[in-house]
Amino acid sequence: MVSSSADRPQQKAGRLAGFAWLIIIVAGIFAEFLVRMQLIVPTDAATTAHNIAESQWLFRISITSDLVMLVFDVVVAVALYVLFKPVDQSLALLAASLRLVMNAILGINLLNLIVALRLSTDAIYSTAFDPEQLQSLALLFISAHSSGYDIGLVFFGLHLLTIGYLIYQSGYVPKILGILLIVASSGYLIDSFANILLPQGEAILEAIASVLLVLALVAELAIALWLLFKGIDLQQTQETHSIA
Repeated sequence: MVSSSADRPQQKAGRLAGFAWLIIIVAGIFAEFLVRMQLIVPTDAATTAHNIAESQWLFRISITSDLVMLVFDVVVAVALYVLFKPVDQSLALLAASLRLVMNAILGINLLNLIVALRLSTDAIYSTAFDPEQLQSLALLFISAHSSGYDIGLVFFGLHLLTIGYLIYQSGYVPKILGILLIVASSGYLIDSFANILLPQGEAILEAIASVLLVLALVAELAIALWLLFKGIDLQQTQETHSIA
């Protein structure tokens, strides 16, 4: 069966979503794991402030990387809506809305990192606060950024749950990827709610969330690569729906 011209926007949307999703994964890993986790010591305000001051350009690049990630998040939200609109328009709109809400929260949340950077590097604040106060304030804003991320990722977890269901229903890609995404979405929800409800942490929940978050990364990467390089199988979907 030859795909009609009406199918082409879906094909393009799928590949665009895959490409943008890969950019998001790379930018997010760089900003959080390769930069901030190397500079921030959650229990040591003085060391954290010193690390940021000594590597302020690297810290600025990590914030810029987050901004790039958020721009491409908008692209993914729109592309996935176009892709899944024929499957279920209401759920496709819900998925896009959840991702855009997450995006807005994380965008505003970056202000916490910018304030922490200024407190750690701008000399003007040293006349109003003692060094220990500046360091504690900087770490407080970094902690606020972490909490803001937890709030944003609740919406992202719900987004992945919705997208996972749409993937399973559509047949565009192997259904197992949709199932993996549905299961993995709970990792974001468990991690976020555990951090909010259990500030001291709970070992068992943290272990479960960590496994699910790794699964989420694998599932997201697999879907992004499939959409970009393999593309969606509209022919198989049309045949399945015609039989049903």
